[in-house]
Amino acid sequence: MVNGGGYIDREYGLGRRRTDLLIRKPLTDGYGGPIQRVVLELKILRGDLEKTIEKGLEQTSAYMDLVGAVDEGHFIVFDRSGSKSWDERIWHETRQYQGRTITVWGM
Repeated sequence: MVNGGGYIDREYGLGRRRTDLLIRKPLTDGYGGPIQRVVLELKILRGDLEKTIEKGLEQTSAYMDLVGAVDEGHFIVFDRSGSKSWDERIWHETRQYQGRTITVWGM
């Protein structure tokens, strides 16, 4: 359960595809009201960063389409290489992909 109510669904099934995390949080008290939905796709960086981001944006956008009334999409890339400092690894930017705004996070 998310702090203050809501749920985190891990490997949320969307047909035959699965998003890594789907956060669902009621926007009102009680049942039956509107629900905020946030798609999170996670990847470990293996190889080229820009290629990884492009693939992640494609997947995140597709999952957002499958969820339907989604409020946010986030793609998170984990860089486990020991050669970079934390300052180099931790960043974020907003990208547009097929008419959707997706926040890309480096960690």
